[in-house]
Amino acid sequence: MIGIVVPVHNEQDYLSRCLDALCAAAEHARHHLYQRKAVEIVLVLDACTDASALIAANYPVTTLEIRQANVGIARHRGAQWLLERQARWLAFTDADSVVSRDWLSAQCAIGSDAVCGGIRLEGWRKLPIIQRRRYLKHLRRSSRQRIYGANLGVSAEAYHAVGGFEPLPAHEDVHLVRALEAQGFHVAWDETPRVTTSARCEARAPEGLGALLKSLQAANWRDEGQAGSRLPTSLP
Repeated sequence: MIGIVVPVHNEQDYLSRCLDALCAAAEHARHHLYQRKAVEIVLVLDACTDASALIAANYPVTTLEIRQANVGIARHRGAQWLLERQARWLAFTDADSVVSRDWLSAQCAIGSDAVCGGIRLEGWRKLPIIQRRRYLKHLRRSSRQRIYGANLGVSAEAYHAVGGFEPLPAHEDVHLVRALEAQGFHVAWDETPRVTTSARCEARAPEGLGALLKSLQAANWRDEGQAGSRLPTSLP
């Protein structure tokens, strides 16, 4: 069995699109993977006070409820539920993200212990030009091996070996991948599994993508000036 885990904290505005895409990806995987493996989608509703649970009830998914307001705990809780039911591959995304139809199939086809995929920002061209320039500058300054919880997959064996996600409110995905590397598991950095995620600045996780975008929106970069005005505004 293949499992998908989605942490959810007050995501009523995004959840339907996320689940529509995940159900399509699950159906694609069932028909295109060897031996037509079963796929389970698990939503971990974490301290939700909105209509997220009501929305989830309209889809063929399992919902778990916790009250931790901690994305590391939420991801691990979902993973543990799947491992107890003999999942062999764990795929992770976020509730404000939309996966491509072949996302899950692409992760599994890579044949690695773990897969780190990239993201595209929804509504990229609607963002203020200054924010796009700052984001692109941030990407150029950071490692090209980027880790996103919205596009991550790991084998059950590797996940179990490193103890899974730590109970961290942010960067739990980075800590997991670093632990996998430290124990010699092969991590593939591959853009084939595609995910589009929201460009919202109202962060659910401290120090996550939303927090980064908000900081870039408000930042007063000293080197913006003339050099910044020549920066491209299209994604690499």
